[in-house]
Amino acid sequence: MMKLCIFAGTAIFGTLGGLLATVLGMDSFSLGSIVLSGLGSMLGVWVGWKVALHYK
Repeated sequence: MMKLCIFAGTAIFGTLGGLLATVLGMDSFSLGSIVLSGLGSMLGVWVGWKVALHYK
């Protein structure tokens, strides 16, 4: 359950970070886009971990 929640959180929040970069006018492979996607992925790991602990 833990791995599934972390994977889902990483995928969802990483995608949202990339979409946020696009909304802000950054290119898909710009440094800002990669940073926002990475930050979203890290946030997704944390959120997925918390969700998994809540439902354990």
